[in-house]
Amino acid sequence: MIHKEIAKMLNDQINLELHSGYLYLEFANYYEENNLPGFAHWYNVQAVEEYEHAMKIRGFLNDCGVRVTFSPIGDTIKEFSDIKAPLIEGLKHEQLITKSIYKIYERALELKDHLTANFLQWFIAEQGEEETNAQVNIDKAKVVGAAGPALYMLDKEMGRRAD
Repeated sequence: MIHKEIAKMLNDQINLELHSGYLYLEFANYYEENNLPGFAHWYNVQAVEEYEHAMKIRGFLNDCGVRVTFSPIGDTIKEFSDIKAPLIEGLKHEQLITKSIYKIYERALELKDHLTANFLQWFIAEQGEEETNAQVNIDKAKVVGAAGPALYMLDKEMGRRAD
């Protein structure tokens, strides 16, 4: 059985993961409106991945006999100054998610909730990948700029992300 405090934290994490998906769909909308379908595809895939993270936590809680509850999902950023802005916001958001996962993990260790600590190992590794991918996207966008053939090629590359 997992600790009650940890169960609450994980339940809150589900909402954060769902909010991540919501945020990334907003990024996809922005890129679609700006004729960058590859960038939009990348964030559509990212949104689905965040939903899968929420479902993974939900499944864990259900397996532990914890009743899962949902809260309203917060609003998102709807206006961006340029094509790099959603990428930068994405990195900031992933860093927020990483901090949240670390907080749950550290509290689980303090409470000797080893089952949860073990479960969270996957998320810790995943967040390392998420932050790296977000930074790589920012770096590539900085190199190619806001227009021209290089942006077109980067958009095509982003569109090849596997579902």
